[in-house]
Amino acid sequence: MKQSIKRTITVAFITTLIIAIAIVIGASYYMLGFALKPYKRSHKEAMERFFKREPSSIKSWTDSLEQYHAYIDTSITIDKRGTMHAVYVNAKTPSNKVAVLLHGYKDRAESMFHIAFLYHSMGYNVLLPNGYAHGDSDGDHIDMGWLDRHDVMRWMDIANNKFRGDSAQTQMVIHGISMGGFTTMCISGEKCPPYVKCFVEDCGYTSVWDEFSDQLHTMFSLSDIPLMYTTSALCKMRYGWTFGEASAVEQLKKSTLPMLFIHGDADTFVPYRMLDELYAAKTRGYKEKYVAPGSEHAYSYTDHTKEYTKRVKNFVNRFIK
Repeated sequence: MKQSIKRTITVAFITTLIIAIAIVIGASYYMLGFALKPYKRSHKEAMERFFKREPSSIKSWTDSLEQYHAYIDTSITIDKRGTMHAVYVNAKTPSNKVAVLLHGYKDRAESMFHIAFLYHSMGYNVLLPNGYAHGDSDGDHIDMGWLDRHDVMRWMDIANNKFRGDSAQTQMVIHGISMGGFTTMCISGEKCPPYVKCFVEDCGYTSVWDEFSDQLHTMFSLSDIPLMYTTSALCKMRYGWTFGEASAVEQLKKSTLPMLFIHGDADTFVPYRMLDELYAAKTRGYKEKYVAPGSEHAYSYTDHTKEYTKRVKNFVNRFIK
């Protein structure tokens, strides 16, 4: 009788454990797919969405680009990554100044036209890459800006060769928003070529782990254990990187070039509190920060166009002449 009860308890325990493991594995696949599934926003959709939020002056500028075919599509092929797409806009007059502008999560290059307008008005050539699995670039999953740093550095080299003109090299600023801000910070921790002069990051996250953890708590009221750990391990198996290693904080510790940090203090999607940790992580090289009062995620320029433009111009003009 006792042996039968023990057997029943053992079977029940093993069955429960198997079910629990199956649920966690299933939930991990769901979470990874939910977070990293691409959304291929069309050019038309991106532009309609863009025009709903940005000033009419920028609409006139973008309309003129389309009317006169002033922006040009280009692409490169990267081993194992496929064909990566970008848009570039030539400066109004020949210049060796270049702004490389990096878009956000599940968006595309055209969503950065307001920042392109800013730099173009300063006499810059502008390059706007589409991230892996974004826009017209190839890819079956989103890298959250982590592996994209290598793709962008390829684009930077291409932009340097294209826009240097009679100069030995260009003078380049990298400016990203949201996921693009994260990529910008991650690039700053790599060995950058001498033509890179400074960085501007707008509302980027501290790490993929921190961002996913915050969204897991906010959207689903779940703790990190066990789902964050199992999903990160699954990401490692499928895509070769973990949520923890994808860290802007760690990259900033190696960063030496000047950086302007921007964040809206009403941002809850990439929590405003992340700004302090990011700013503190950069201990070498010049740095500034601008807190946009009352601005939600990625709305700092839209809400404070004049001040944002002034801050960016003053910062960049310190390092690019």
